[in-house]
Amino acid sequence: SGWLGFEADARLCERITAATGIKATTSMLALNEILERKGVRELGFVTPYLDEVQGRILTNYAALGHACKGERHLGLQDNFSFSTVTGGQISGMIREVAAQGPQAIAVICTNLRAAPLVEGLERELGIPIYDTIATVVWKSLRMAGVDTSRVTGWGSLFRDLD
Repeated sequence: SGWLGFEADARLCERITAATGIKATTSMLALNEILERKGVRELGFVTPYLDEVQGRILTNYAALGHACKGERHLGLQDNFSFSTVTGGQISGMIREVAAQGPQAIAVICTNLRAAPLVEGLERELGIPIYDTIATVVWKSLRMAGVDTSRVTGWGSLFRDLD
């Protein structure tokens, strides 16, 4: 996870692969691959998390060479509360972060309903937006050999990286 450290995700995937013989990924490992492939160094962050969790995410990304260029978070603590965040709230936070001028924006939380908002916000703002639901779907499809360009409405990610 972004706040526990990416090594935890890598170990989880290694254990899944060892137990099943099937390659595994996580939303965060997929996001990291995308950021590296796209050369993103200045990243905006949108999350629902507490200050402490947000701080850890920013620290972990800085260690990977992705400087924070704008962030918004809601100070929420539990999965249920994450699911109650509205599309309007998510869109507003993304717009606020976009105003800081990042190369891309990451919406980090697989319990936020951001994926369907990405396409329109990318058109409006002119900035790639990588939602962590979309990142794990993108990587899973690639691992399964599926043409990701067939996915529509979830942003440029599915068209821009093959």
